Amino acid sequence: MEEKKVIAEMMFDFMHRTMMHHAFWYSEAEHQFGREKAFEILDSAWRRSFEVQMRRMSKVLGFELDDGIPKPILDLPKERLEKLRDAASVNWLANDGVWFQAIEFTRGMNDAKRANDSTWAQFSPFEARTIKKLLGLGEFPGIEGLKKALQYRLYNYVNKQDIIDESPNSFLFKMIECRVQLARKRKGLADYPCKSGGLVEYTTFAETIDPRIKTMVVSCPPDPHPEDFFCAWRFYIEE
Repeated sequence: MEEKKVIAEMMFDFMHRTMMHHAFWYSEAEHQFGREKAFEILDSAWRRSFEVQMRRMSKVLGFELDDGIPKPILDLPKERLEKLRDAASVNWLANDGVWFQAIEFTRGMNDAKRANDSTWAQFSPFEARTIKKLLGLGEFPGIEGLKKALQYRLYNYVNKQDIIDESPNSFLFKMIECRVQLARKRKGLADYPCKSGGLVEYTTFAETIDPRIKTMVVSCPPDPHPEDFFCAWRFYIEE
């Protein structure tokens, strides 16, 4: 039994190594060729890698593939599949928090915040580009394109958010419930001061969806905010 446990641990460790190798390849591609070209290479590499990995796993575990996706997953009831998707998004947030704390506990809060903001400068445009392609938004999808894209962010499946139209060229985005801030509130802690990271996150996301879109912070911790939201942002295209 112990030997089987060791084999299983090795398998998950191999998956971790594969994930890290994937990230290092992208990092080097960006360093060598620039972000836009690296994104193009990443699209091709990820599609091919996923296809190869799923085909191999299907042979070992004996499941069918339906257009490259494991059929047992597609056979799940819609509600179960939605829970699985949502769990994946929460795992992303947990992973983000684990990294933040790993740096905070070894290097301090300032270094953790600096690393956090720099990481968002990389991840946010990546996520925006991924969503943009998924939805087929085109090069300049405008304000309506951004509203659609925000609904496909990982955060949309973790937090509760709201969009309020202001004009054909602007809208207000509010984070009504924030999983991180609510957890701190339950513990009697002050809001996490996420404004610096948010400025990077939302600005680069919006600019990647459409470079004409501007971002303005309305309120974000450590700014004071009303009880009905934690942070609010205005997105607009100058007329």
